[in-house]
Amino acid sequence: MKSPFTQVRSYERSVQLLMVNQFTINLGFYMLMPYLAAHLSGTLGLAGWLVGLILGVRNFSQQGMFLVGGTLADRLGYKPLIIAGCVLRTVGFAALGLVDSLPALLAASAATGLAGALFNPAVRAYLAADAGERRVEAFALFNIFYQAGIMLGPLVGMVLTGIDFRVTCLVAAAVFAVLSVVQIRALPPRRGDNTKDGQDAGRESVLSQWREVVANRPFLLFSVAMIGSYVLSFQVYLALPLEVRRLGGEGESGTVAVALLFAVSGLSTILGQTKVTAWCNARMEPGRALTWGLLAMGVAFAPLLLATAVPVPDGGVGRWLLAAVPPAFSALLLALGTMIAYPFEMDTIVRLSGNRLVATHYGLYNTICGVGITLGNLLTGAALDAARAAGMSALPWLALLALSLACSVALYGLHRTGRLAAVQAPEAQPASA
Repeated sequence: MKSPFTQVRSYERSVQLLMVNQFTINLGFYMLMPYLAAHLSGTLGLAGWLVGLILGVRNFSQQGMFLVGGTLADRLGYKPLIIAGCVLRTVGFAALGLVDSLPALLAASAATGLAGALFNPAVRAYLAADAGERRVEAFALFNIFYQAGIMLGPLVGMVLTGIDFRVTCLVAAAVFAVLSVVQIRALPPRRGDNTKDGQDAGRESVLSQWREVVANRPFLLFSVAMIGSYVLSFQVYLALPLEVRRLGGEGESGTVAVALLFAVSGLSTILGQTKVTAWCNARMEPGRALTWGLLAMGVAFAPLLLATAVPVPDGGVGRWLLAAVPPAFSALLLALGTMIAYPFEMDTIVRLSGNRLVATHYGLYNTICGVGITLGNLLTGAALDAARAAGMSALPWLALLALSLACSVALYGLHRTGRLAAVQAPEAQPASA
């Protein structure tokens, strides 16, 4: 089997550049964002609710504007939106390190979120367009670069933040500034709707295009069914670290156990993604792969469920092992489920769009899943609190396992009824005067 880097070289230049771009985007983002809350509350001395507000504005501006970003990408072309997002994030990250007033911090936070809404749908639609029939393989490679940026970013940020958080912000801004220049000089122009020649694909009104996407019932059903995958995979950042801290404490041993989670998740994806995708691609249809991916994510919580039956040691190596090993195994299974599902998920969105208004479909998909993640995390947090208060530590893991089963059944139903098959792209209708 070819190595990932050999596979990357087999694609045209634009696809290679988009993969490197995604690594760089995540590198710059994750070298800053994990340390922003500590800077706001510690260095600037803001109240907890203000820190939450600033971080919430970033998330809301991104999730709420994905549809707009995708629509603009389909109308203006993918390259301008990718460049605009990178430039805007350059400004936002620099501002986060240089300003200290609440209005300026809110504006900077909103800018960083809006930047993601501009370039994320455009990058995925561009990759899907230029990868052609090799989309599944391309998105598998894309996920390797994506995870590599997530792994390396916090390590670089930790070193820079040890000097000064402002240095972290300025370096992250410089990363996006360089990335902006590279996009301008090296990324070829690209439009959707199966055109590469720069013809105008935006003769319809925006509302007409949105009505077309919202009327795509198989796509909407698929989007809702896939919410569970995002809620489940996000637990490597929420429920698993909280469980590690509950058992391992807040000291150095707990920190090591949490770091182990992220190392297992990232490294397993980097080392195994292409092998898993090739194996699934050769043996099953996309709908079945998605179903098995969701089931694997649910099974990921079985080690934690089994660990609740083990008496918690008072301390020592035994307690650390209980705090570290089951969550790490869960992180590995979550990564495996994501490796199975992600490439087929991205490909299915293109097929359900009929290869038309692809970025708009990605934008709406991200918004639906983003809202689902927010609600899912609120419910997961409530379940964790209720479990501790009632002495029922198995409750959150049972709930997440049930979510996995429900979403798997929904996906299997969509697959069996043929709703995940490619649809015929509708004829474009000119907008009325």
